[in-house]
Amino acid sequence: MEITLAPERLSLDPGSAVFLEQQTWADYQALLTLRGESSWPKIYFHDPTHSLFLMAPLPSHGNRIDTLRDLVKILLRAQGQDWQCFDPITLRRWQTAGVEPDTCFYLENRQAILGKERLDLALDPPPDLAIEVDLTSPTALAAYETLGVPELWIYRRGELKIFCLVNGAYQEREASPRFPQRDLKTLLPHYIELAWREGSSAALREFEALIQTKP
Repeated sequence: MEITLAPERLSLDPGSAVFLEQQTWADYQALLTLRGESSWPKIYFHDPTHSLFLMAPLPSHGNRIDTLRDLVKILLRAQGQDWQCFDPITLRRWQTAGVEPDTCFYLENRQAILGKERLDLALDPPPDLAIEVDLTSPTALAAYETLGVPELWIYRRGELKIFCLVNGAYQEREASPRFPQRDLKTLLPHYIELAWREGSSAALREFEALIQTKP
């Protein structure tokens, strides 16, 4: 693993992760500036623990999040629900926390952020649903809790974990309140891995046919 911090660039080997302690908001801002317009490596900051986390995904990470994002869109279409999806995106609240979910959805709060080039969680609502795929390192829940993201999904090694924010802290749930009739913890991992083995288009077609026949 190699991390490069130079005046002109920031880079990290694919599949690598770096955790830095005793960091400040200024350190976080400096890394974002150094990274520039690139979306890699992903950078997370949590002020209460003074921690910075950097991660460079593998290709398999991108494939799985792409499939998971499309699976969620199929579910939302089946419900007739509008959404606004962002990927990549940096979500931050000044001097508090910053995260970069693999993908996120604005649902109830969709109207509040339409047409905005930049989001500031000191003024704008957080996404209603954020999703992370953990292949190289675990997602730290604390930063998402601090930003007040109501629902967070984490997919890791064939397992989907669903967290809902209750009184400022995440509680793991067996079902998503957004899709209470669906066994997402069984369905989504199956189709994510099917897409990796046999191709995304075939897996998505099969999933959409299933959702249409079992509304």
